[in-house]
Formats: sequence, C-alpha cells, structure tokens
Amino acid sequence: MNKLERMKELVNVLNEYAYRYYVLEQPIVSDYDYDVLYDELVMLEKETGTVLSNSPTIRVGGDILSGFKKVEHKVRLFSLGKCNDFEGLEKFVSDVRSVVNNPTFTVEHKFDGLRIIVEYRNGVLYQASTRGNGYVGEDVTEQVKTIKSVPLTINYQGNITLAGEGVITQRNLEKYNKTAEEKLKNARNAVAGAIRNLDPKVTAKRNVDVVFYDLISSDTPFESQEDVYEFLKKNKFMVGKLFRVCKDAKEIEQIALEVDKVKATLDIQIDGLVIKLNNIKDREILGTTAKYPKWAIAYKFAPQELTSILRRVDWSVGRTGKVTPTAEIDPVELAGATVTRATLNNIDDIARKKIKIGSLVFVRRSNEVIPEILGIAQDLPDSKEIEKPVICPCCHEKLITVGPNIFCTNPACRDKVINQITYFASRNCMNIEGVRDKTSAQLFDDCGVRKISDIYLLTREKLEKLEGFKDKKIENLLSSIEKSKNCELANFLDAISIDGVGEKTSKDLAKKFETLDNVMRATYEELVAIDDIGPIIAKNIVSYFADQNNLDEIKNLLQRGIKIKVPEKKVVDTSNFFYGKKVVLTGSLADFTRPQATKIIEDLGGSVSGSVSKNTDVVLVGEDAGSKLAKAQALGIKIINEQEFRALANV
Repeated sequence: MNKLERMKELVNVLNEYAYRYYVLEQPIVSDYDYDVLYDELVMLEKETGTVLSNSPTIRVGGDILSGFKKVEHKVRLFSLGKCNDFEGLEKFVSDVRSVVNNPTFTVEHKFDGLRIIVEYRNGVLYQASTRGNGYVGEDVTEQVKTIKSVPLTINYQGNITLAGEGVITQRNLEKYNKTAEEKLKNARNAVAGAIRNLDPKVTAKRNVDVVFYDLISSDTPFESQEDVYEFLKKNKFMVGKLFRVCKDAKEIEQIALEVDKVKATLDIQIDGLVIKLNNIKDREILGTTAKYPKWAIAYKFAPQELTSILRRVDWSVGRTGKVTPTAEIDPVELAGATVTRATLNNIDDIARKKIKIGSLVFVRRSNEVIPEILGIAQDLPDSKEIEKPVICPCCHEKLITVGPNIFCTNPACRDKVINQITYFASRNCMNIEGVRDKTSAQLFDDCGVRKISDIYLLTREKLEKLEGFKDKKIENLLSSIEKSKNCELANFLDAISIDGVGEKTSKDLAKKFETLDNVMRATYEELVAIDDIGPIIAKNIVSYFADQNNLDEIKNLLQRGIKIKVPEKKVVDTSNFFYGKKVVLTGSLADFTRPQATKIIEDLGGSVSGSVSKNTDVVLVGEDAGSKLAKAQALGIKIINEQEFRALANV
C-alpha cells in the first residue's frame, strides 16, 4: 500500500470514528487509539505535501481571516412565524387544512443557536454561510470546516444546500469553561461568537456542533420532510433527537406538553418546537407571506431567559462559612414564576460576568428551579461596581479569601452555626426530627448552642425556655437526639459540613474507607483516586481534618455519645438485576421511602443517581412522576414500577 492509499484509509477510518463519537455519541475507540492514527495521518501529509479534501486535519482551523466575505443566497431564507399557545397552533393547522387535503405535519425541536447554511457540490463541502438578512449572509466556510459533526464529504454526488443550527451542548460549554480564562455566558452567545469569529481556531476550541433540519435546494427533488430527515441521517449529518409525524393539532399539543417537561434536562438548548407541513409540493401551494412561510410555524415555550435591572447584592454566610452573593433584581416573569432574586456564585463570577449594581443583566432559570444571573446585557449611567465584602455580614469578623471564595472563619458566627445545626439535623444527615431554621435559631439564641456537639448537651430545662416548646415537643426532640447517636459513617460525614461534601461524596468516602479513622487519615492521592472526587474536594477534605478546631469538635461528638456503626461485610450476588446498574428514582413510592429504596439498590451493588442521562440503566417510577420519566422514555431507558422493583430486588 502506497502512502496516498494509506492516507485515504486513515481518513475514512478517522471520519467514521468521529461520526460515531460526535454525531451518534457512541464512541468505539479510545482517545489514545484515535490519536495514534491521527498522528500517523499528519506525518504522511507532511511527507507527501498532500491534504485530502475530507481529512480530519483540516478541522484544526487555519489562519486568521481579514474579514467576512458576503454570500448571496440562491433563494430567500425566511424566518418562521411564531405562536406561544395552543390556540395559535390550532389556527396554523386549521389554515393548512383549508388549503391541503389530509395534511401531515412534522414536529422537531427548535434550537436556540445560530442558523448555518451549508452547500455541497459533487459530495464535497463547498461553502458555509450565516443566514444574515435572508438575502445575504457571511462566508463562514473555514469556521464550519473545524466543526467535527459537519461532514466534509457526503455520499450524495449532486449539488445540495442544507440548513442547520450551530449549537454548543451544555456538556461542551461546561468543559470549555473549566479551563477558559474568560468564561462563556451561555450556549447561544457562545456559538455565535465561535462561528462569527475571524479566527477559525476559536471555533475549533469551542466544540461547536451543527444540527441539520432543512433542505434549501437540491438537484434531486424530495417529496417530504421525512425524506429530508432520512437523507440527513443516511449521509451522516447530526440531526435532532425529536422527529415526529402528526395528523392534527391534538397530537402536536401532546408532544409540546411532553417536551416542555424535559426541555431543561436536554443537553442542547431549545426554546420551542418547529412544526412543518410534511409534503414539500403542498408547501408550494401554501406559499409565503412577506416574512414567513405559511407551511411552517415555531411554537415557543415560556421564556427561560430575560433581562432585568440588578438593584443590590446581598451576602450570606452558609454552613461551611462560605459567604455567597445573591442578586436582587426587578421582578420578571420567567418560565411561569415571578423572579426577584437570582444566584451569583462568587466574587470571581461577578467580575467575569462584568455585572454591576444598576446594570441590565441576563437572567435565566437553571433547570426551571434556581434563577441565575448569566451576565451583563448593558451598563446604564448609574451603574456601579459591586464591592467585595471584607467584614462578615453576620458577625462582623474579618473575612478571608480562598481562591474564588470568601469565608468567615469565626466558629461562633451566628448564621454559620444556625445553618450547621439545621444541616446536621436534616434527614439525610443525623435525622433529628423537628429541627429546622427557626428551631436552630432558638437553640443558638436561647439555649447556648454554639457548635453542633452542643446539641447533645440539651436538657429538658433548657428547652422549656423556648417559645412553642411544650412537654410533647420537648420529649420528641430529646428522643430524636438520643436516637441520632447511632449513625452510619456516610451520614456522619455528610453532617459535619466539609466544604463540597454532600450525600453522594459521603457515601463514596464511607464505601472506600469504611471507618472514620481511615477517612481522617486519607491522603490527597487516595481521595482523588475515587471516582467523582476532584482536586478541590480532595483538598477540602484533607484541610478539614488538618484543622484542630474540627478535630476537637469530632472528639466532642464522640464523647457525647455518637457511635458510628461498623459496616457489615456483605457478599453481593453479582447475578442480581441491580448489580452494577445506575438507577434513578422518580415520583412517590407507596411502600418505600427514597432512602429505603436507595439502600436496597446499593446493597445489591447498584448505585442511585439524581438525574437521568444516557448512562442511566433503569428508572424506578412511582406516582406523579414528572420530567425524569419523560426523559427516560425519550432516551429509551428501561422503566420499572414499584411492583417490578419488589420482584427484581426480591423484597
């Protein structure tokens, strides 16, 4: 085999590996094996002075461009008409039915990115451009060539122009931000900045994808959107995970309800659905308005991102002493809720996002629960810098800075101790019933509880001083405190408030080291060797057990009656159904609490996760299951009910 033949072979093999990794998300070789073949190809290209048109080495990006060339589109590229309620959807379907007999409709995700037009000539990527104003766009061919999910060559040998959406997955955004000097605010802005950048190497670094969904023009006619979708898959383009064919508005609305439940869990950001008339010839009958095609519409979900004025920043002390900022903003209606407060992670996050008091900021609901400030939208005349606190907002002691975080180190700081008491007593920790924020504050203010070990010095006489504490309530609390003295190692580790160590990490530590002494002696190297424990958490654990105040507190807890159970050595039958499986629980179980079901699964050698992903093996579903069930169905993950769980677990 000569060098050119070997190059062709390597290009075909590497492109197949890339297709399986980036488009199908089903890698079949390790990164190392891929790199060995890639390096061989680079060497052969240098030796021969030849680079094949579909070589993956093209994707690293070339020289910086002097400017964007203009591209005149062969046909006008329309935007879509929009509706945000089912009434609008029903009107669209009705209007189509008034012209077309027995129409069918396709339903796909509406991606929130940057529209990209790609032209192939004789099977080779010829040109890529932005939509621009619909008549003229910008030439971004060199940028798009760096995108690994866009084929450089396809099997179809005619001329064809396709449309897709440039996107950055949430996974790739988080990966990029871990090492980037300047973090990207959100996926939509990140992809626009990556593709509309004169340096193709910037595009390559940001791991952009293009999801294809439309035919613009072709030498070969297509009969339907279904045919277009199948063509895209056959020629190895990345396509959306949702593609459904519907007969009427009711079917479309049902899909909209399903997607609305899971949209926040998707890896690619969407802001609605696109509904198209399936038959392409019938589209010509319907035609267009001055702005929109009459044969398609975008159904928009309630907004996940809006702008608001940041009015002030409040700093609060948590259980580990970390002082965190929260933004107060002008009220906005976001994803069905009125939002007035939003998360800011730390002072570095504030600086990176360049936000100021009095500025207009982007606000987004993360997973439809916690509103977050994404970044600056616009500075206003009265905007002013957010000052880094130097004095604790609670106890007024001097604060210290550790990396991007600020800490109050005063062990008697009221807010810190109250949060520690509440967390220590919570169900997943020591399970002391009846201790919430209000009670924790009473214990601090009126019973002299200054550290968590003081809980075990509480007496009836002390509790009688508290407002609302009668005989029965006092009895129940003292009984629950006594009962908490016998605990599992994982619960104890979770309860003592090590920065960054929660329920999952506590279980991992307990499983690995088995005794408290072993955990306390664990080295940094031993800790980072555990799956899901990274360098920062490992350092936090080592630092916690190196602090004499913490060691004294653990000694106090043990002297006051805490007994940590020694785990029984259990022989697990590896042939049982749950062994080695990742399980997610959702909905209300009738016969088990969540902790009980979790323990059963873990005792059988399985693990329990809080979120559904492609790595999930099983979802256990109870009553009123929500978005996790819908996502599991969309991913084709095995779903079991409580009765099946009993049978499989033999309980």
